[in-house]
Amino acid sequence: MGPGTDVITVGVGGNTLGFADLLMKCPQLGGESDGKGTPCKDALGAGIPARLKKVRQEYDWMLTVLHERAPHAKILAVGYPTVIPTDTSQCNFGDLTQFGTITQGDLDWLRHDVLESLNKAIDNSTGTQEAASYVDLYTSSRNHSVCDDSKWVEGFVTLPDQLSFVHPNALGHRNAADHVEEAMLNAIDVS
Repeated sequence: MGPGTDVITVGVGGNTLGFADLLMKCPQLGGESDGKGTPCKDALGAGIPARLKKVRQEYDWMLTVLHERAPHAKILAVGYPTVIPTDTSQCNFGDLTQFGTITQGDLDWLRHDVLESLNKAIDNSTGTQEAASYVDLYTSSRNHSVCDDSKWVEGFVTLPDQLSFVHPNALGHRNAADHVEEAMLNAIDVS
């Protein structure tokens, strides 16, 4: 990457937010509550705004540094896909091919207050840079969550014995590639 770079893609933020940490703690708390209530939100929800603020600060800094190093590049910030369905009742409590013992209430909270807010933080951060734009994977992947029949994201485990830990499968990667390709072609055409 340098002064001659045309396009940069970045897909970060989930680790800064600590999403993997939430995915480790929420099943434990959900199991202890026998699948009732919002034990993860109750235990960890108060810390999410500070985590999102950190994501936003680090994203703003990263975009500034990228722009300094490649001043003519278009920066494409890739958001996160739909992981949790709008209707969390379609997720089966205790199913490791989905979200294990995360409660339905906590899945609603994780979808709205954590994942959708993370995407919003990334999108808002790109708005601070004229050369940056947001690549939305969330909208196109609706109805393809971990709990959907035609899922593009795997749950904790993919049968028979593969640890997936809530990452895109081949269909999810294809969707991401299609959207990033379109954004890159648009960025190159505009340049």
